[in-house]
Amino acid sequence: MTGLWFVRRMADFIRQQELFSPEASIVVGVSGGADSIALLHAIQGLNSELGFHLKLHVAHLDHALRGEEAKEDAEFVRTLSQSLNLPCTLDRVDVRALNDDEKGSIEEIARRERYAFLERVCVATNADTLAVGHHADDNAETVLHRILRGTGIRGVAGISPKRSVSLDSEIAVVRPLLPFTREEILRFIDESHAAYREDSSNALLDVTRNRIRNQLIPQIENTVNPQVRDALLRLSEQARWASEYVRTTVARTFETLVISRTDQELVLNAPALARKSIIVQTELIREAIASFEVGEQSLSFGHLKSVADLLAKQVSGRQVKLPAGVTAQMLYDRLVFSMSTEESREKIASQIAVHVPGRTLLPIRRMEIECWITRLSADDLQQRVENRDPFEEWLDLDNVHLPLVVRTRRPGDRFWPLGSPGTKKVSDFLSDMKVELPKREITALLCDQLGPVWVVGLRIDERVKLTRITREALRIRVRFLND
Repeated sequence: MTGLWFVRRMADFIRQQELFSPEASIVVGVSGGADSIALLHAIQGLNSELGFHLKLHVAHLDHALRGEEAKEDAEFVRTLSQSLNLPCTLDRVDVRALNDDEKGSIEEIARRERYAFLERVCVATNADTLAVGHHADDNAETVLHRILRGTGIRGVAGISPKRSVSLDSEIAVVRPLLPFTREEILRFIDESHAAYREDSSNALLDVTRNRIRNQLIPQIENTVNPQVRDALLRLSEQARWASEYVRTTVARTFETLVISRTDQELVLNAPALARKSIIVQTELIREAIASFEVGEQSLSFGHLKSVADLLAKQVSGRQVKLPAGVTAQMLYDRLVFSMSTEESREKIASQIAVHVPGRTLLPIRRMEIECWITRLSADDLQQRVENRDPFEEWLDLDNVHLPLVVRTRRPGDRFWPLGSPGTKKVSDFLSDMKVELPKREITALLCDQLGPVWVVGLRIDERVKLTRITREALRIRVRFLND
């Protein structure tokens, strides 16, 4: 095989970092660009040349941002997968429409939707590993980008070779190309005679990452340090060592500091927290704020430092305002993180897409929803009738109009409670079930495209119940994260 040097070096990195076993099931994210094409061919080389027995599945998401060019990319990936005798999943999401609704960053929304799609493919194919094509140059650019934004030590650590695809997920995202430069990847592609697609958006200068790649780093190379990429990667490696030590300490320590915790409030032992070194303190503070679903992008060094200063002064009643409506306040010997009722309700009320099949985490509710699709036998139906669990339901998949979302009730919501003579308002149903008024405002509804199918923990809709002609069921289980 041409390019065997590349495959062998990648195999060494996989073993060193324990990225995956030689028998792993892997979903390979393939955009069609040089990086992902090199990744796909090199991973195939592990099987053909080095005796690995990997089960591979190709996945490609069209973000609907580049019109015909994006459609051609998808067709290219589909055709390539066929030629390699690999299964392939293609999907499309309109990122620009989502951005119009959410008023966020197109880059961030595209990234979120891409990883959500890739995770769904992993779940659907029983893959425990997701491989993506980030390389050494990407890592150097990421480190510089984060330095310019004023990141902490975790940011300088750069791109991790391996991490969970989402909170508490057992699916790992791995990056086998991190040791390779872009130049080495193109050399491997050339030696392998592999075709790839050029993404015209990479040349645009209206995206910060592209400006760093196309302008800033070349300028530093020409005028300051020709080896700036290597310098950034050395800094990244040292920061990763320090970050891993701090992360291990934080993971071991955090729960010992928790006095109490609810959906809207987290109380920590202030004197015990204050005795920690400042670097451990700030990471523990970061962990506390993140528990309210405040993303890393929203947290700055200034936020963490302001809470650390609050802790150092130990003046009861003083408080600090943080992103997403979170407040940190000293109350005697306790550091209290809380979210206002209005902010909490707004976050809980937001509509969250549910992965089918797959797991969906709702950190603000401290809830996880897990879905399976399963064939149904007569014995299964009888067992389901006999064993009732209010937080597990089986629905007739043919009568569920996907996709599913979870949200709070809205004015006019109606459903047909299982066993009732007809439909009624969800608000009336909750009243009949004697649900306290404050809890009615945050009760979770699982809805398909026709409306509520499950008032979670209480009742499903008559139209989705299992019957003797049901052949395929959607099994749904809810678990509360503080259980």
